[in-house]
Amino acid sequence: MRRAMSVLVFMAIGVGAAGSSAPAAVKLHGLFTDNMVLQQAQKVPVWGTADEGEKVTVAFCGQEVSATAKDGKWTVWLKPLKAGGPFEMTVKASNAVALENVLVGEVWICSGQSNMGFPVSHSAGAGQVIAESANPMIRLFTVERTPSGKPLSEVTVGHPWVEAGPKTVGGFSAVGYFFGKELQAAIKVPVGLINSSWGGTSAQAWTQHEALASDPALKAYLDRWERYLKTDYPKQKAAYPARLAKWQQTAKAAKAAGKNVPRKPPVPAGPDSQRQPSALFNGMIHPLLPYAIRGAIWYQGESNAGEGDLYRKLFPAMIANWRQVWGQGDFPFLFVQLAPFEGKADQPPWAEIRESQLVTAQKVPGVGMAVITDLGERKDIHPKRKAPVGARLALAARAIAYGEKIVYSGPEYSGMKVEGGKVVLNFKHVGSGLVAKDGPLRGFTIAGKDRKFVEAQAEIRGDTVIVSSPKVPQPAAVRYAWSNFPEVNLYNKEGLPATPFRTDDFPLVTQSGGRRSAAPKAKK
Repeated sequence: MRRAMSVLVFMAIGVGAAGSSAPAAVKLHGLFTDNMVLQQAQKVPVWGTADEGEKVTVAFCGQEVSATAKDGKWTVWLKPLKAGGPFEMTVKASNAVALENVLVGEVWICSGQSNMGFPVSHSAGAGQVIAESANPMIRLFTVERTPSGKPLSEVTVGHPWVEAGPKTVGGFSAVGYFFGKELQAAIKVPVGLINSSWGGTSAQAWTQHEALASDPALKAYLDRWERYLKTDYPKQKAAYPARLAKWQQTAKAAKAAGKNVPRKPPVPAGPDSQRQPSALFNGMIHPLLPYAIRGAIWYQGESNAGEGDLYRKLFPAMIANWRQVWGQGDFPFLFVQLAPFEGKADQPPWAEIRESQLVTAQKVPGVGMAVITDLGERKDIHPKRKAPVGARLALAARAIAYGEKIVYSGPEYSGMKVEGGKVVLNFKHVGSGLVAKDGPLRGFTIAGKDRKFVEAQAEIRGDTVIVSSPKVPQPAAVRYAWSNFPEVNLYNKEGLPATPFRTDDFPLVTQSGGRRSAAPKAKK
């Protein structure tokens, strides 16, 4: 990996000076290792630690920039770089560090919860994908799962920068890898991927404390967490030893009988846990600042599914927060709309959080959404077909981040009118035209002023869809894919599925508050 952080030691310093006055070695931040990718075409910060007042010089690609350590820290800024490599970077002070096999290209953050963390090794066709993964133009970096009650400056490294290949991609984010693979093949420059994700986590955990506190609706997350720590948490903590002991007895009996061992009860979420609002921003995003990036991809929402209405405020606030703290303007932010998932009988209304995701994509500049209504698994919250997910994110990147004139989105509802007892729906992103895949259109419902939705007939007419039902002679509203596990088939001819939508503004189930994930309850 990194050649020992003192590859070139100035022998004249410290030789024979066995005393404690020897200066500390200059060190680089944990993001800077062998095999790293630096962002092209913009200023690039390089930073680390050194003794107070020590002069640090960074040499890279014909540039030589110096800074003086203050409060034990130093930062230099390289002028915009051209894509290419491999190159060597040297950092000199009282000692010297050399980093090898460095590339310049495009750097993307890959974040979210379990469907972003879901590894290549578990994805569909993993054996062949891993066997064919060798590509030195794709580099991977994994951030260790690190919650924190306060912002950290140093990154906890799960795996430092490595080249993509059979020995490295298996444990990496499948969505991240497939995104990077498709993107690198299209833009023909090196791509660096930083995976900073954690399963079962909420968007408020990835949002800075100040951003939550500045909005009364979002501050409720902080207030609920504080109440939880004062009330429920002490009770859960006190009861946990007995729960654990009971599980140990049950597990021992199950093993002896040759039966499946029940899941171990989780330790109650306490201070500085991954469930704490802002804890993952503090421990897994803040340490990455201000590493130069092109943008971010995001796959999350399952843990906020019971509060779809509030998510339309939380999600844009998180995006704005990341953009603000990175200081790179409105960098591209691309995300995945939640896949179909039926779940249990009490499953929260995923249609509502999908709508919040759609609204975010429509209203926030530089944001793109990959629709995957055709990739869900009815009883598995982790669909294994991740390659198409990454490919659709890469299409969005090519259009939004790199300005390619391509079709990157499926049909998106844009308006309606009622004509002769039928509803005429208009769309944007129709590409070469609308198409019903595998038979007549499915997944449309229609309602009159009574707001009672029934299954509808739908047909494509040019770039519109005509929806009707003999049970609703005077229609007022249409919905499409409005369920947890929609079975739908409206696409454009480029093969991209239409996003779920509704034409009405009837009250949402989650508008009254929904289920909240800020204060976790004990699992039974």
